[in-house]
Amino acid sequence: MRPPKIYSIDEHRIPTYKIDRQAYYVIEKLRTNGFIAFLVGGSVRDLLLNVRPKDFDISTSAKPEDIKKLFKRSCILIGRRFRLAHIRFGRKIIEVSTFRAGEMGEAKLILRDNIFGSPKEDVLRRDFTINGLFYDVGVQTVIDYVGGYLDLEKKTLRTIGDASIRFIQDPVRMIRLLKFKARFDFEIEENTFLALKENKTEILKSSPIRILEEFFKMLESGSAKNFFYLLTKHELLDLLTPKLSIFFKAEKHSYDLLKIVDNFIKKNHPKALDRSILISSMLFYILEKRLKTNYVDKKIFLHLGIISIDAKNVIDDIFKPFFHISKKMKAQIISILSNQFRICPLITPKTIKIRIPKDPFFDLALDFFDLRCQINPKLTNIYTRWREKFIDSHKKQRKFFKRKNAKI
Repeated sequence: MRPPKIYSIDEHRIPTYKIDRQAYYVIEKLRTNGFIAFLVGGSVRDLLLNVRPKDFDISTSAKPEDIKKLFKRSCILIGRRFRLAHIRFGRKIIEVSTFRAGEMGEAKLILRDNIFGSPKEDVLRRDFTINGLFYDVGVQTVIDYVGGYLDLEKKTLRTIGDASIRFIQDPVRMIRLLKFKARFDFEIEENTFLALKENKTEILKSSPIRILEEFFKMLESGSAKNFFYLLTKHELLDLLTPKLSIFFKAEKHSYDLLKIVDNFIKKNHPKALDRSILISSMLFYILEKRLKTNYVDKKIFLHLGIISIDAKNVIDDIFKPFFHISKKMKAQIISILSNQFRICPLITPKTIKIRIPKDPFFDLALDFFDLRCQINPKLTNIYTRWREKFIDSHKKQRKFFKRKNAKI
């Protein structure tokens, strides 16, 4: 292998103040104990793009057990396929991985990946060139074995190694390819694009948990609309959740809520919305259409019990059999979706009585309705009345429990 291209601070211009303090601390502690340690992957990419990194991951010559000994109680080891160290600083986690090696040329699914290697070998087993960069905080240089620095400048997405083999080894890389396309609007290199088209059915061999987590990350990214549009366009969504793909293709307004979610997250914080709200933003219009078709248009009486059952059926239709949604999240989504029609019924009654239900997730339903107001401002007055009543009812509850506790 050719020696790496080294870019000095005069070339890359990454300011030191943008390096996370805890990540810097972890690297320095590893280095002072005789280990090699670099910033790696997405954090280096984002720093070069002048984008604020979401995470600062570290790669090191230290093995997981060595990392655990150094950081003791603040460190936990996770994973089977990828053995990783998570070092905690309050709520923040710095992820540390050991340099790995592996078979690059064999076109079969990777089931385990705990063969330790050198920095060179570690880079070669990563997914895309733009994620194959190291940053040495000690001398402030970017280390590039795979041409990722130039691909960033050219705004090109390219796999490291043969694209078909890389997608067969880990099909989630195809999801990640479209994720980076959605976030950065880079061009996909020709061989990488052809491999995506030829190997898309391999996605069904992936871990549903990993793909669902990628979905959540993109729903929290501010680029969800673009991401799900690309998943639909390139037919990966057809394989993972056909009914959602059909809806996205058929309904012009199907991305409206995702667009609102993107705007909200860009203005606030990546985790400003509960994940149950994010999922609901994909499902609401599907449920609304089903209720209108099966009940309203046929003038069949519609009550909240029926709506809750239909909400559950929509979740199952969209996510089964490939994905598994936890019981708690499913309960939250059902509450969010069904309560939309409590707050604003499809058939408006002559008189509307605002009664706050004894539902632990009703505040999530109100937050979701608030998002809908941004699409239809006429709903704002309805939202305001319900929110005021909700706040008022909680004040009364607090007063009641204070009196009750006082008597005790």
